[in-house]
Amino acid sequence: MKKILVLFMLIILTCGCTIQKKSEPVNKSGLEILPLMSSESVYNNRIWVGTFQLVWNDLMDELVKGDVEFAGGTPDIVKGLNRQEFKASDLSENSYYKKWGKASFTLRDEIKKGIKEKFNETSDIISSIDWSPAPSKYVIYAMLKKDFKFLHAFDKLEPEKFGYIDTKVDYFGIKPENKDVLAENIGVLFYNSKNDFAVKLHTQGNDAVYLYRTNDDKTFDKIYSDMTAKTEKYEGRKWFGDGDYFKAPFIKLYQEKLFDEVCGRHIIGTDLMIDKALETVDFSMDNEGVKLKSEAVIVTMKSAMPGRIIEPRYFYFNDTFYLFLQEKYKKQPYFAMRIDDVIAYNQTAKK
Repeated sequence: MKKILVLFMLIILTCGCTIQKKSEPVNKSGLEILPLMSSESVYNNRIWVGTFQLVWNDLMDELVKGDVEFAGGTPDIVKGLNRQEFKASDLSENSYYKKWGKASFTLRDEIKKGIKEKFNETSDIISSIDWSPAPSKYVIYAMLKKDFKFLHAFDKLEPEKFGYIDTKVDYFGIKPENKDVLAENIGVLFYNSKNDFAVKLHTQGNDAVYLYRTNDDKTFDKIYSDMTAKTEKYEGRKWFGDGDYFKAPFIKLYQEKLFDEVCGRHIIGTDLMIDKALETVDFSMDNEGVKLKSEAVIVTMKSAMPGRIIEPRYFYFNDTFYLFLQEKYKKQPYFAMRIDDVIAYNQTAKK
């Protein structure tokens, strides 16, 4: 009866903790880097960039030779990455650098030299990687680099609030005296209301910047699809002219993301597991243009036991158990015990 009462109290306490956790408010003001355009997030501020997908594609194509599947079950994030919805072919060759191979200091130096020659850049993450060679240890690396200017530099405007925050931020846009020239920077996609509109900012190269104002809170892929659909449907004036006004905030950020959910699990059909999965985003937009540098790396290691997950096993006979004694080659035991109270047994022992 005592054990039943204790068990009942534990269940009540456990349920209480669970309810309390569910009722705790989520802090949505943080910033999260997402692995997929279709990834959901509780954060109000979120980013996706295709760099991690580039290294994942090389993991699939060069090492796994197919879909990445984990022993014990493959999470949705991996299934999404396996679809390779973003590829190197979605970029011009001068926009990215990628390389993979067995971990070595030679590979490290080749990557450092490669990004220096192609982008005149240094890496923010290479020094955080252990390049020492080891069995089944590979490094897959990519850098995505963009640096482009708008057709004409926008005017710098007076700082003002953004959203509901009282702190003022810097803005760029178009002053009346420069409208004839700077209007060339802007293509109107649609204008349905003061809270539902989108524009395309033209640049001096092949890149474009799309800005979409909406109150909707959806995944990136759905938001992009909505923007495209509204653009195709819109029949209003698509040039920026008299009676039109434009402003946008200066933005600058640096963020790192460790994708721990893909690490430490055996990849079926290989002797590999992912030891490290990291992506960085260094982004800025001002009145002159946009700069983006993003790096991603996957480091593999030898899986302890290919084909299955090794979990600790605790053979602790510290609760009710049975004991049997049996002779070799006999069909049944000659002694059996059910031990529920060791003290009660021990008290009967001969002194």
